[in-house]
Amino acid sequence: MADEAEDLSQEKTEKLIQYQDLTGIEDFERCRATLERHNWDIEIAVQATFNEQEGNPNVYDEPPPPEPRDPPMNLEPSDQRVFTVEPRAPQGIVQWSYYIITLPFRFLYTTLLDIIRIAFQFLRPDPRRNVTDPLGDVTRFIQYYNEKYGAAHPVFYQGSYSQALNDAKQELRFLLVYLHGKDHQDSDRFCRETLGSEVVTNFVNPSMLFWACDTNSPEGYRVSQALRENTYPFLALIVLRQNKMTVVARIEGPIEAPDLVGRLEQLMSDNESSLVAARADREERSFNQSLRQQQDEAYLESLHADQEKERRRREEREREEEEEDRKRKLKDDHHQMLQNRELRKDELRQKIPAEPASTDPDSVRVVLKLPHGTRIERCFRKTDSLKYLYYFTFCHEECPDDFHIVTNFPRQTLACEPTEENPEPETFEQCGLGKNEMLFVQDNEA
Repeated sequence: MADEAEDLSQEKTEKLIQYQDLTGIEDFERCRATLERHNWDIEIAVQATFNEQEGNPNVYDEPPPPEPRDPPMNLEPSDQRVFTVEPRAPQGIVQWSYYIITLPFRFLYTTLLDIIRIAFQFLRPDPRRNVTDPLGDVTRFIQYYNEKYGAAHPVFYQGSYSQALNDAKQELRFLLVYLHGKDHQDSDRFCRETLGSEVVTNFVNPSMLFWACDTNSPEGYRVSQALRENTYPFLALIVLRQNKMTVVARIEGPIEAPDLVGRLEQLMSDNESSLVAARADREERSFNQSLRQQQDEAYLESLHADQEKERRRREEREREEEEEDRKRKLKDDHHQMLQNRELRKDELRQKIPAEPASTDPDSVRVVLKLPHGTRIERCFRKTDSLKYLYYFTFCHEECPDDFHIVTNFPRQTLACEPTEENPEPETFEQCGLGKNEMLFVQDNEA
């Protein structure tokens, strides 16, 4: 096992050993094949093995793709051409003598063969009725044909009959069908001399698809039951006409190579108009589809442009509304601030003590010059706190909201505004103000 596992990676080797432990299967090649079939997914491989051992269906196996169905067919159109070629009559005394001598034996052989076939049909169903591997039937016939008759023949279509019909319909090409009767006396000479002719090969390959199968296989038998040939060799020419794959001609019997090419040429010429009409119809549908697609793309582009314009208009409206809301809020805030300011001024006016007379010896006369040049004056007592000077100045209508008061000389700022650290500023007397003072109000935001 070690030698066999040399070409596996360490990870795959570990999975293989684990798979053997879980399933109890010791066969190395069997374990490896199972894991490879399930892409080395050990969980799925183990479950599939248990299902197989228990007789349950394996849900992990993907079903094969379904075989394509035959397109709509017209097997017997009213103008179908049928060509029956009789076998060549014996020539001369020798050929006639041979023909007469072998006639009883050939009759006996064919009669016995037919009796045996009929007996088998009574004893058991015809296995050809069950088509299980149409592609395999075709490939096996092609291999048999090449081994027996050689590679000199038109190119065989590598696919089932249904695939050949669908491809011929899709590509708008003629399809030539050959049904091979392995036991028929004329089949060997037809394959070697007619299909093996260079003239036939050079004509068929560029002109049409060529499909062939043995009627002893399920796939060949199925096609034989559909086309119902009378004798062999059998050829059928099929082409798309009125949206149906139509059997426009049947050629039965051992036709010679020049005659076959001549008949095919005539049949193609007679039925080319149906392909031309089909191409024109397909081009028209393609053009209409392309036109609809272009119209749809133009509509979508226009719709996207309209949606983009609507989005921009909506965003512009939203911006305008936001701007209006912002301005309205600023206006409301300003109005509220003014109201709060007036309320505060009214409150502070009530706190300012009564003005003493100018002749009072304890009075201090203060002249305040506001930032815009307005002068206001008032008398205070020397024992009054400077906060009342602040209240008086703040309550004036021309005073800024944020300000400070400075002296003229020596120049200093008076700490007159009450704060949490200094709720009771100094008195006029404590800060050294005299009987008459000239003070200046300065805007902090200027």
